[in-house]
Amino acid sequence: MKPQRYLGSMAGRLFVFLLIGIIGSACLALGLADARRRSDLHQVQLERVVDRVQDLRSLANRASPALKAELAANGVPGLRPLAGTERVVEPDQELSQRLAMRMGAGVKAETITPSTCFPRSSAATFDVICWVVTIQLADGTPMQAVAVSPRTDNFNLPSLDPLFLSVLALGMGILTFFAARMAAAPLGELSRAARSLEGNLDSSPLREHGPREVREAARAFNSMQASLRANIVERTRILASIAHDLQTPLTRLRLRCEKVDDPALRSRLIDDLNGMQVLVRQGIDFYRSNQTEEPFTRLALDSLLESVVEDATEDGRQVTLTSRSGCDVEARPHALQRCLTNLVDNALNYGGATEVSAEYRDGEVRVRIRDHGPGIPADKLGAVFEPFVRLGDLPSQSSGAVGLGLSIARALAQKNDAELTLTNHPDGGLEACLSLRRGITA
Repeated sequence: MKPQRYLGSMAGRLFVFLLIGIIGSACLALGLADARRRSDLHQVQLERVVDRVQDLRSLANRASPALKAELAANGVPGLRPLAGTERVVEPDQELSQRLAMRMGAGVKAETITPSTCFPRSSAATFDVICWVVTIQLADGTPMQAVAVSPRTDNFNLPSLDPLFLSVLALGMGILTFFAARMAAAPLGELSRAARSLEGNLDSSPLREHGPREVREAARAFNSMQASLRANIVERTRILASIAHDLQTPLTRLRLRCEKVDDPALRSRLIDDLNGMQVLVRQGIDFYRSNQTEEPFTRLALDSLLESVVEDATEDGRQVTLTSRSGCDVEARPHALQRCLTNLVDNALNYGGATEVSAEYRDGEVRVRIRDHGPGIPADKLGAVFEPFVRLGDLPSQSSGAVGLGLSIARALAQKNDAELTLTNHPDGGLEACLSLRRGITA
């Protein structure tokens, strides 16, 4: 399937939507996790500074004056004495509050510039944050120290392995592809069922499975199919009933016409009755073509074609079988025979000499029935399949046709899961092509 066509489908759009959504959600979750990690690191950093300051104060409160002076001059690990070059930036309210919660009033913390925190080194060498912490000892003596801690707002995520990223992207792609395919599958089944319904109202009902909305859609489709089938059955039953009931009065009329003394009038009346009887018979055939329940069986197509051609030639008409397919097919035997017979009769009625051929191509057997008549206008090729449609410029009146032959042939073709099409042959005449696709074996 072409990318443009796939992306234009429901499955393709769901795939893109889910893929973008999953990637976006993963990036957002990763960003939130990184922000939370930074926040946790910052909290740990402040707690460590508070612990050091508290330890310094406790030690200084218990120390002798000499040791206290040494602590003020040298500091402790993590805290050093002021050098006098520090430049205060602003008070750090958060750290000051934490110190006050631990040690009470009289403590504060101020942020200083890192370059003044390490005057002998470049600020770029030490990516740190520094504070000047002022505490008050138990004897009221103030003490100041410089606290240093690595920065936590520049702890970037570690670089990801390309192999890990590839596996992750592949996994997300496969997951979203099958999720989109699974979500769009019921729509595909519904569209295929709708296309099948167009040619065969007796197709199997749609399976009612899946989510509730899908089941309801399938149930509504099956209900519509049942209603359409019931309407068609009722229509054809009415047609068949009328056609059947007409046979008795037509027979009585024919017997009475035989008693007419005027030979010319008698002949015209009998011709009209014959035309009406043809209409009645074809009406019954049309009903039967929609009601056949014949099972599919395997049959030799070439033998069937030979039989149809031989039956047509017994009446002295010119029909030839020009080529054979050499294939067996699965079909409803009587329905397929009636379909082929109707097509041959139609070709003989409208086009005189008829040629029948069969060939196997592209996984299907195509049976072609070509006549040498005037053909059909291109814009009328689809209309002639409708019941009782006759073209005025064709010799249908002399042939006794009533416009049901092709309708019956198409209905019987659909009963055999086949497709019937009409085309005007390049060398003249009309060509009917019956494409059989079921159970073909050479």
